[in-house]
Amino acid sequence: MSAESEEVCAVPVETGSVEVGAEAPDLTLADQHGARWRLGQHLRTQTVVVVFYPFAFTGVCTGELRAIQEALPRFQAEDATVVAVSCDSMFSLRVFAEREGLTFPLLSDFWPHGAVARDYGVLDEERGCALRGTFVVDRGGVVRWKVVNAIPDARELDDCLKAVEQLSA
Repeated sequence: MSAESEEVCAVPVETGSVEVGAEAPDLTLADQHGARWRLGQHLRTQTVVVVFYPFAFTGVCTGELRAIQEALPRFQAEDATVVAVSCDSMFSLRVFAEREGLTFPLLSDFWPHGAVARDYGVLDEERGCALRGTFVVDRGGVVRWKVVNAIPDARELDDCLKAVEQLSA
């Protein structure tokens, strides 16, 4: 990889992703246990935070998902649920969740490979994985907050929590 392409990957990536104020693309994916999880079924009763991440078992992703697990009570206090989406297989996600003690849904965008990440505009086509996209979707299915970071750049979870808190205020 050239130094120029590394520099491009290190900045937030905003182009092409679903915009704030737009309707969130519905998604139906298998979670780490093989159960179908559909965005539309959850929006009636709660805000949904959709977190895309590149790969299970990698350093930055593991740290981010551990932080989400620790922050779950704060999300739940705001009537929000969090789901994390990667292009890993359901089987990998099950082992990852068990190893890390993750209790929230890890959704597999494995096949068709990256289709949901592509719908949200966060699929890195060359690497075959999602960028670090975070979308806060209100009960009406509208994206109210988002941030999309390049693969090496960890997200600021506190910013997401503030956005969720503002929605429930």
